[in-house]
Amino acid sequence: MVGGNNSTTVNNFILYQNYPNPFNPTTKISWTTSTESWQTLKIYNALGNEIATLVNEYRPAGNYNVEFGIMSLELSSGMYFYRLQSGNNYETKKMILLK
Repeated sequence: MVGGNNSTTVNNFILYQNYPNPFNPTTKISWTTSTESWQTLKIYNALGNEIATLVNEYRPAGNYNVEFGIMSLELSSGMYFYRLQSGNNYETKKMILLK
C-alpha cells in the first residue's frame, strides 16, 4: 500500500540563528540532526576566510549548541558567517559582531 503511516525517518537537519545576534563578546550557535554523522562547524569572515573551527568530529543524532567567543581573536565589528556541515547536509547563516 502506498501512502499511510510508515516507519521511515525523515532526515531533519536544522541550523538555528545564533543568539544573541548582534553579539559581543559571545554568542550561542545551536543545531539539530536526526542522523549520526561527521559534523563540522566553522566561522568565516565576510571575505570567506576561515576564522575558527568550533566542531570537527563524529557525533550521534541529537541537539547541540556551542558558544563562540571573540576573547582570543582580534576581530573587528562586522558581518561573519557560520557554516554547519553534517554528512551531506550543510547550511550557512550570518551573524553580526558589534564592538
